[in-house]
Amino acid sequence: MKRLVILGSTGSIGTQTLDVVRQNPDRFKVVALSCARREKEMLEQAEEFGVPREHCYTCNGTYEENVKKLIEAATLDCDLVVNSLMGMRGLEPTYHALMSGHDVALANKETLVAGGSIIMKLARDKGLKLLPIDSEHSAIFQCLEGNQGRVIKKILLTCSGGPFRGKKREDMAEVTAAQALKHPKWNMGPKITIDSATLMNKGLEVIEAKWLFDVEPDRIQVLIHPQSIVHSGVEFMDNSILCQMGIPDMRIPISLALGYPDRLESPDEELDMFGVGSNLTFAKPDMETFKLLSLAYFAIGEGGSCPVVMNAANEVLVEKFLRDQIGFLEFQDKVCETVMKHKVLTGLSLEDVIRIDRETRESLK
Repeated sequence: MKRLVILGSTGSIGTQTLDVVRQNPDRFKVVALSCARREKEMLEQAEEFGVPREHCYTCNGTYEENVKKLIEAATLDCDLVVNSLMGMRGLEPTYHALMSGHDVALANKETLVAGGSIIMKLARDKGLKLLPIDSEHSAIFQCLEGNQGRVIKKILLTCSGGPFRGKKREDMAEVTAAQALKHPKWNMGPKITIDSATLMNKGLEVIEAKWLFDVEPDRIQVLIHPQSIVHSGVEFMDNSILCQMGIPDMRIPISLALGYPDRLESPDEELDMFGVGSNLTFAKPDMETFKLLSLAYFAIGEGGSCPVVMNAANEVLVEKFLRDQIGFLEFQDKVCETVMKHKVLTGLSLEDVIRIDRETRESLK
């Protein structure tokens, strides 16, 4: 029985992780939970899954207080840490989970966007698994199973296109937070949903894919795929392509990460190949309209501190947009401006990453 620590248990990924545990009570034991604000909900989860009260962490204090609690949770005796946290507070718990010898199932983008070189080296040095939960990276991971050592020609990273697929920049001048939060396919938290509306989410995933699969960004191609059935793929040197398909349900990649190397039986809906599976389309993204996707390619090309600054600026400005303090196009322009003004630093330590992230956030308050 695998013992799980679930960081962010009341969020979208956290609750769906507990769905998988609920369906497989003989395979998993939850030993710790964390939440940001929904303490009552977390304690109800703890009661259902038998988690001790002292291993329930409510992280609603200062950044430093929250990270300290999350590190404590991530370093408890367990077999797998599920990191479904939002934002930079997910980086240090991942680092310390690996330092403690724990495999990590990762849904926290910032871990690799800001600290990719540090985290991947640590995982390699420790001989530990970093199992992707994002549907796209899980798909690539699955396509590479049994193909270790074979040269990747291209990674095909699919994207639904978000709620504004097909729109031009001028069409989005008056976009409200309520409109941007209406994702056509996936049920996600507000921050990641806004990132999907700007395609920044896909830009962050390009950076994650670079670190996870050791592929340079110019060999990572984004495909707009509105049906969200092909979750991503890999093209090899002989031009053959392997793709992973399934209904848009995050419990599928979650169950793979939890059960790895096994696949768990699912009682949920199957993909109807004669229905939605029979009409699959792909298109190039509009990189001029969705400029944050272009910015992500630029940032990882620059390397060093550039993705750290981009991620921090985006996180702060998305929050301002959600609070109606800045416009939809204005906040994207401000992210680009912040990155372009930054003087890139290289050879970063974990402490450097945290400092640069903090300084960027303070500059945008």
